[in-house]
Amino acid sequence: MSFTAAQIAEQLRGEVLGDGSVQLTGFAPADCARAGDLTFAEKETHFAAAEQSQAAAILVSEAFAPSKKVLIRVRNARVAMARVLPLFFPPDQQPSGIHPSATIDASAQIDPTACIGPDCVLGARVRLGARSVLMGGNHIGRDCQIGDDVCLFPNVVVYARTQIGHRVSIHAGTVIGSDGYGYVFDEGRHRKVLQVGNVIIHDDVEIGANSTVDRGALGSTVIGEGTKIDNLVHVAHNVVIGRHCLVMGQSGFAGSTRLGDYCVIASQSGIAGHLKLGNQAVVGAKSGVMRDIPDGVTVLGYPASPDKQAKRQMIAIQQLPDMIHRLRELEKQVEQLRAKAGI
Repeated sequence: MSFTAAQIAEQLRGEVLGDGSVQLTGFAPADCARAGDLTFAEKETHFAAAEQSQAAAILVSEAFAPSKKVLIRVRNARVAMARVLPLFFPPDQQPSGIHPSATIDASAQIDPTACIGPDCVLGARVRLGARSVLMGGNHIGRDCQIGDDVCLFPNVVVYARTQIGHRVSIHAGTVIGSDGYGYVFDEGRHRKVLQVGNVIIHDDVEIGANSTVDRGALGSTVIGEGTKIDNLVHVAHNVVIGRHCLVMGQSGFAGSTRLGDYCVIASQSGIAGHLKLGNQAVVGAKSGVMRDIPDGVTVLGYPASPDKQAKRQMIAIQQLPDMIHRLRELEKQVEQLRAKAGI
C-alpha cells in the first residue's frame, strides 16, 4: 500500500510540514526504517533518531523544529500511530464459506458472510453473526451466540450457552466457559458443585492467547464492553469485569470478584475472591489484592496497600540491613557501658 503524506495527514486530522506529495509505503521504528517509510517521534531523542534514519516522513505531536524530512503533526503521535498502522498493515480478509471438514449441527444458524475454517465443530442452536471468522479447530458448544465481526483464532474453545458480542477477538488456545472451580467438603471428600451458569462477553473485547474464563456457578461471568485481556489470564466463576478495563498477562481473579469501569490490573497480580474494585482502580504488578479497592485508588505489593504506603514500606525494607547493623553496634556499646559500670 502507498499513500501520500497529505493523505495520511487527512486520515489523522493532522497537518503536513513539507512536501505533502511524498509517497509513504510502510511504517517502521526509526532504527530500522527504510526509504519510503513513515516513522514517529514522541520525544526529542526519538526525533533526533528519526531525522538520522532513512524514513521519508516523521509523525510528531510536539512543536519540533523544522526538519529536513516531511513532518506530519498530530495531537498525539502514539494514538495516531495506532490509527495509521491498519492502513499499512491491513488485516487478512477471510473468505466467507464453510470448510468441508467442519461439523455443524443442522439447527445452527450461520450468517452467509461468516467464515468457518477447517476442523471446526458447532453444536446445536449455535448462532454465528455476519463476517465472523472461526479460523480453525474451534469447538462451539450448544446454544452459543456469537455476534458480528468476531474473530476466534485457532483452537479457541467456547463452552455451551456462552454469549459473545460484536467485534470481539479471542486469541489462540483460549477457553471460554470452562467449569468454575467449586467444591464442598462432604463426608471426607471434595464433592463437586455443578457450575451451571455461563459467560457473557460484551462488544469490542479482546482476549489474549491461552487465557481461561470460567462460567458462572449459577449466574454469569461477565467481561464488559471494550475490556482488553492479555495472555495467560484466569478469570474465575462469577467474576464481573467492567467496561474498558486493562488486564495484563499472568493475572488471576478468584470467584465472584467485581471490577468497575476503566480498571488496570498489571502483570502477575492476584485478586482474591468476593472483592469489589471501584472504577479506575489500579493494581501494580505482582500485587496480591486481599481487600476492596475504592474508586480511583492505586495499590501495590503483597498484600496490596495504597501506593504511597506501599512505597514507604518498600523503602523501609531496603533500609533494614543498615538499621540492623546500627542496632548491633548500639547493643555492643550498651554492653561495654554496662561492663564499665559493673552492671
